[in-house]
Amino acid sequence: MKVAGSFIVIGIIFLAWNLMGCAAYLMQVTMDLSELAKTDPYMARTFAQMPQWAWSAYAVAVWGATIATILLLMKRRLAVPLYAISLAAVVIQFGYSFLGTDLLAVKGVMAAAFPLFIFIMGVVQLLYARSLANKGIIR
Repeated sequence: MKVAGSFIVIGIIFLAWNLMGCAAYLMQVTMDLSELAKTDPYMARTFAQMPQWAWSAYAVAVWGATIATILLLMKRRLAVPLYAISLAAVVIQFGYSFLGTDLLAVKGVMAAAFPLFIFIMGVVQLLYARSLANKGIIR
């Protein structure tokens, strides 16, 4: 089935977005916390105390969405459940960040703005992939 040119454009935008998430994950998981502590001791302490399952959820969120986007560009229906898994991982990871820490009390409500945008992007990607699957564009 022939697809609109917007399919490629949207797919590339999704891929760039998700690759930025992978880069952020790699930077955060490998960062020197003593260096971070010099500028933001609270975040250094928060990262140091973050449980492995929350880091794992972060990894599943970004790498899952990246693989889902590659599958989407290959017109593979498997993108849909991978986007759903990625979105669930986003909820788990940010659930810890907001319910398992005092992040909002320390950083304020604006600390939730970017995580909210990340969640919205996850929903958009999932709904877009699902709509393509329903139209038979991805199989």
